[in-house]
Amino acid sequence: MKSDRTRSQERILQLLKQCDRAISAQDIYVELRARDRAVGLATVYRALESLKLEGVVQGRTLSTGESLYSCVQADRHHLTCLHCGQSIPIDECPVEELEHRLESLHQFKIYYHTLEFFGVCLTCAPTEVDNSHKPVIHLHHHSHDRSKQGPA
Repeated sequence: MKSDRTRSQERILQLLKQCDRAISAQDIYVELRARDRAVGLATVYRALESLKLEGVVQGRTLSTGESLYSCVQADRHHLTCLHCGQSIPIDECPVEELEHRLESLHQFKIYYHTLEFFGVCLTCAPTEVDNSHKPVIHLHHHSHDRSKQGPA
């Protein structure tokens, strides 16, 4: 399929290969324009979709709804904080065996997979350690001055 790629697809793929992290379509658009490679944002999104269908680019959607793109190198897994957005990569793959079984069972070629766990990091969540050493998250409710607030 490589010979069928457009110039924009090739430029985006080369840019992603040079990046050491996943980046947004907006970042790709800005970087290409900075390199005097004028391309429209809609073209960037179309090119990314084509490259995903080809199996050479993978997308990952954050809790904010923003998608980040990178070259398919290895499966990526993360712990993502819903409060600050920090993503912590997980090095091990807990579903690798399942992937191979699904490919065989369904005669389906899997290009990549992602696994994302959403929660709250220790920096964002005030915690206490109870007797079992498990963090306990405390939610504080303020009931005073409700009359000054608008209707619920």
